[in-house]
Amino acid sequence: MSHVTRVAMWSGPRNVSTAMMRSWENRGDTVVVDEPFYAAYLLRTGIDHPGRETVIASQPTDPTEVVAALHAPLPDGVGVHYSKQMTHHLADDMDLSWTRDFRNVLLIRDPAEVVASYVRSRESCEPEDIGLLQQVRLLDALRSGDGTPPVIDAGDFLRDPEAHLRWLCDWLGIGFTPRMLAWPAGPRSSDGVWAPYWYDAVWRSTGFEPWRPREVALGRHDADVAEACRPAYERLAALRIRL
Repeated sequence: MSHVTRVAMWSGPRNVSTAMMRSWENRGDTVVVDEPFYAAYLLRTGIDHPGRETVIASQPTDPTEVVAALHAPLPDGVGVHYSKQMTHHLADDMDLSWTRDFRNVLLIRDPAEVVASYVRSRESCEPEDIGLLQQVRLLDALRSGDGTPPVIDAGDFLRDPEAHLRWLCDWLGIGFTPRMLAWPAGPRSSDGVWAPYWYDAVWRSTGFEPWRPREVALGRHDADVAEACRPAYERLAALRIRL
C-alpha cells in the first residue's frame, strides 16, 4: 500500500458519487472501481433492484473476495486506486477493520433531497436504503482506529468543486489536476452493469452540475424516512469540511 494511494469514497445513493468517480478517473493516473459490494448486497438482502440478476452475475458476491480484490496490485503507472463505495451495501455485522487500509472519505447529502431523488427511480424507500445510518456506523469504526475521516457535504462540494478537490488531493498527498473538473460525456467501461438504469444524467454530463436550491415535496412515508435519517445526517454534517 505504501506506493499506491487507495481512496474509498463512502456515499449513499443519489448523491454526486458517480460524477465524483468520473472526476477521479479523468486524472490519468487513477483506476476506479464502481460499487464493488453491490452484487453481494443484492444477494444478501434479496432486494429487487433494476437489473438485479445481471448485477449479481457481474461481480463477486462473497464480501471477502471483494475485499481481496480491493487490495490487488495495480497496473504499472497507476498511482491512485479510487473506489466508489455505497455504505448501505455493507452488512451490519461486517468486520470493518479492512477499511483502515484505505484513505476513507464520507460523502453526504441532505436526506430529504436523497429520498426525493431515490423515489423517482424506485417505488419505495426505507431509512436503510439511503446510507446515512450506515455512514455513522462506519464513522464510529474509523474513529476507533486512525481518527475521523473527512466528511464532504454534496451541497458544499457543488458550490466549489475545485476547492474541495484541491483540499482532498492535498490531504491525500497527491497533486491536483484541472482534469478532475471536466470529462467527456458518455459511458465508461468502468461503469457497473447497472449504469443504464441509474447513470443517464452522468452520461450526459461533462462536469459537475452547479449547485442550485432543490424544491423537495415528499409524501408522508418518504418524509418520515428522511426525518428518521436526519439525526445521522446532522451528526455527520457537524464534521464536514468547511472551505
